[in-house]
Amino acid sequence: MSEKLPRVTANEMIKIVEKLGFHLSRQSGSHKIFKNNDGKRVTIAYHSGKILHPKIIKSILVDVGISVDEFKKIIKR
Repeated sequence: MSEKLPRVTANEMIKIVEKLGFHLSRQSGSHKIFKNNDGKRVTIAYHSGKILHPKIIKSILVDVGISVDEFKKIIKR
């Protein structure tokens, strides 16, 4: 059975990727595109107050390059 991902909003996810060294590069409609200094890119669909679907969270974690366990540790801080 797969691990349950913590439920987070787009605002919370944005704060997490910013902690990981990403910065807002541009925005296209409701999608905010973040980049880091290594050139990695992650896109977050921004809908204020809406909880992100677990598949979206998993996709963002893959793009950022962290595991579910690392994600949980970051959230607990």
